[in-house]
Amino acid sequence: MSKPALSPIRPIDHLVIAVHDLETARAVYDRLGFTLTPEARHPFGTVNSLVQLNGGFLELLAVADEAATTKPEEEVFVGFNMNYLDDREGLSMLALRSDDPAADRADFARHGLPVFAPFRFERTGRGPDGAERDLAFSLTFTRNARIRDAMFFTCHNERPENFWSPVYQTHANGASRIEAVTMAARDPADFHEFFYYFTGQHDMRSDSLTVTFDLGGGKLELMSPVGVRGFFGEAIERDPHPRFVALRVAVPSLDRVRAVLSENGVAFSELLGRVVVPAREACGVAVAFSEAE
Repeated sequence: MSKPALSPIRPIDHLVIAVHDLETARAVYDRLGFTLTPEARHPFGTVNSLVQLNGGFLELLAVADEAATTKPEEEVFVGFNMNYLDDREGLSMLALRSDDPAADRADFARHGLPVFAPFRFERTGRGPDGAERDLAFSLTFTRNARIRDAMFFTCHNERPENFWSPVYQTHANGASRIEAVTMAARDPADFHEFFYYFTGQHDMRSDSLTVTFDLGGGKLELMSPVGVRGFFGEAIERDPHPRFVALRVAVPSLDRVRAVLSENGVAFSELLGRVVVPAREACGVAVAFSEAE
């Protein structure tokens, strides 16, 4: 009997950073040395601004109009971020790249992961030349009942030629790509089955502090509170609800990062060969810079 086909490994598409005020958050990430896209509005009441990197991006997201949410699938996205912001700002959602939303949904259901109604939307985006271009995305959500402070989905970008711009991917700090996203959990290995099926990565590396899934386009790290303190300098409660606490970005030169942060008055520390901006300076998520190999 033949074995069922393995799911494709899904690389990181983007990280959603939920914020109370988008204009303030844009100023914060500008001080970190990132170039940001102009503010854009979703048809269901959220607004965003992006940090485009090579193959992935950071999405600063705020809720501007709660009344604009009218459909159940919109509520999954908007409602979750509203509830998240009741407690904190920070990295609320992990999106992996998708080539086939229907296949993702069927794959999640086949492996017992929760599934939601298909969610497709369109919006416009302003290019560096000022022109508005049509964009469209299909999102496929799932979640883990034990991870109440994070949501997960795959994202299919239907019009990438209208989305990506080399101008927006040029940053004062030299940032080139998302290297990793880190979730704090008391027992990281407890969640390996969910992430095994969500990411499609069936091999993981585990040590006393961290379980790592290499997605071929960024890594997903599940890290103990002791590890989070050691790698990022963040004090995490001993028995935390699992939640995303940090992200890591590759740069060609840490000297360049140090210069930008110092010039802009941003506090940072040096940990394990990385420059780390604490969560309090980056809208609730620690941002670590490491030199690309």
